[in-house]
Amino acid sequence: MPLDNFSIIESTLREGEQFSTATFNTTQKQHIAGMLDQFGVELIEMTSPCASPQSEADIRNVVGMGLNARILTHVRCNREDVLRALDTGVGGIDIVIGTSQQLMTHSHGKDIAQIIDLALDVITFTREQAPDIMLRFSTEDSFRSRESDLYRVYLAVADTEVVDRLGVADTVGVATPNQVWTLVHHLVRLTHLDIEFHGHNDSGCAIANACAALEAGATHIDTTILGIGERNGITPLGGLIARLYTLDRGYVSKYRLPLLPELDALIAEYCDIGVPFNNVITGASAFIHKAGIHAKAVLADPSTYEVLRPEDFGLTREIAIGHRLTGWNTIRDRAQTLGLSIPDDVIKDVTQVVKQRADTAPLTIEEIDALLFEATPQVFAPLHDIEGLGVRV
Repeated sequence: MPLDNFSIIESTLREGEQFSTATFNTTQKQHIAGMLDQFGVELIEMTSPCASPQSEADIRNVVGMGLNARILTHVRCNREDVLRALDTGVGGIDIVIGTSQQLMTHSHGKDIAQIIDLALDVITFTREQAPDIMLRFSTEDSFRSRESDLYRVYLAVADTEVVDRLGVADTVGVATPNQVWTLVHHLVRLTHLDIEFHGHNDSGCAIANACAALEAGATHIDTTILGIGERNGITPLGGLIARLYTLDRGYVSKYRLPLLPELDALIAEYCDIGVPFNNVITGASAFIHKAGIHAKAVLADPSTYEVLRPEDFGLTREIAIGHRLTGWNTIRDRAQTLGLSIPDDVIKDVTQVVKQRADTAPLTIEEIDALLFEATPQVFAPLHDIEGLGVRV
């Protein structure tokens, strides 16, 4: 499956609600849904209407917004949940049941044969009630399930020919990219159905696993803004975009990339958290260059040390210059920005001043500008001793 043929199931309003500090009110959910729609996600997944009366009301409100994105809800594998979901007017239902020994023992208490019987009953019932609805069936904790159990369940469900999509869930973030690729590849080959991947980030592999799923033929990837979700969350929307962008910008050209910083900032505000300094694309340090050798190359050609173009995301790069690692090329660039014409030998002298002072504490841009203005030929010509600056070089 080409990587340019996939859809995002944006689950901030379902998985994201399970994040420790996430409690979205109705207005906030509508705002999030509206922005995700503007961004261009194809599907938006919401919390089950069975979770609470307000959850059900919120689904109805978002469905009523008339967005381009299809609205889905995520329910347990039983008829009552399905009927409740159908009544909200959603465009798709995502049915899930656990298949690992841990969940069979401590969650629903059913064995594989009972899971298969229940799954067939519920998906057939759902299709009878709603012939045109988008229907997905997923196992939960797929990668701690016995492989033979997984294939028994998936093949039985696929044979009914009533579901549109099968879901694979790395519920506790234990899978490796190779494991994800292998399972998705076999399901694509055996069932010819669309495949969705839902990957948690407990061991830091969510983005890599999502990409592996797509490379193996998955058609849908679950994301949340900033990756929020249960525990350490799932594949972050921005992280998935960045990973695919680095492979081919065309893969993500259908999305409005400059909205990513606004989306991340919005969720950070709603969840009362900060955007991590090293967050993909939107972190405070994502496009700051510091070391002199890096800065020199970036000034000549940003692609030397940038695989992501900040301007494609509505952002700008920054060259940090007020530190001991700075190089004279960055100081010269700052002088040119200020419209100053200073000989290179003088720029190099100023650079040494900056380095010496920065050994004590970093300089602000205003302090560097002051050095440059004092070092113009009109003030110091020629300049070998920057006496006015209190430092001999």
